Amino acid sequence: MRYFILAFASLLSAPANAQSDLEEGLTGALKGCETWILDPASWADGTEPFTQAVGLGAKMGLVERVDVANLPPPQLRRANHFWRINATESAGYILVVSDQLPMCHITGGGNADLQPAVEAVLASPAFGSRWERLSHSVKGEMASTTFRNREEPALTIQISRPAMEGGRLDRVQLIATATFKTK
Repeated sequence: MRYFILAFASLLSAPANAQSDLEEGLTGALKGCETWILDPASWADGTEPFTQAVGLGAKMGLVERVDVANLPPPQLRRANHFWRINATESAGYILVVSDQLPMCHITGGGNADLQPAVEAVLASPAFGSRWERLSHSVKGEMASTTFRNREEPALTIQISRPAMEGGRLDRVQLIATATFKTK
């Protein structure tokens, strides 16, 4: 019994779990994506209201450029702004937005397996309350799922990630692209 109590006490004082930090980073990136597209007033007069709405504090910052692997498809590379989200010391996300196109693009990678964090976020009640799953496919080692926003059905996002955990860490592990279809 004493061992159990000591073990439990050590869990309470342990630093934040890296997996939950990865989930928090992705949740913030997705919130940033939705906010940028659905609430342009949050950034139209400066990005402070936008960064406050995302809620990641100092973990999120605007950067001048990102590696080519983090860029959206060529047709979405117009008037882009780049946000780096440091979820842990060695892993995180890049959020790319545009002030001319209703889109966002998220990539994730680093020295940690993001797949369990991505699956946890996609299975969370908070995500499910905002997004409806439209389709899912697995091709080789990658899974892709398309979701439609419940608040604004013209907003869809396709999220691609490894189908199973334990995959390679030397490549982009998450690619998510959201677009708002105007009539």
